Amino acid sequence: MGEKKEKGEKKEKGYKVKTFVTEVKIFQAMKELRALDEQVNRFIVENGVKKVISASDAATTDNTGATIGLIRVLAYES
Repeated sequence: MGEKKEKGEKKEKGYKVKTFVTEVKIFQAMKELRALDEQVNRFIVENGVKKVISASDAATTDNTGATIGLIRVLAYES
């Protein structure tokens, strides 16, 4: 059974956020980035994502400033 809407009532959209992480190793970054892309794309397909609102990446670093990982955040509408 569907929800009944009163006249003038707006149905809220279902925005969601999903976080993906990967370790970045020296000389293997391109391979790891491709794997992360595949993981995100698979999530989009398998979960029936209707619309991607945004996708952003942030690097994680060690105490020397070297990049050791990547966090990708996907905001989407289901």
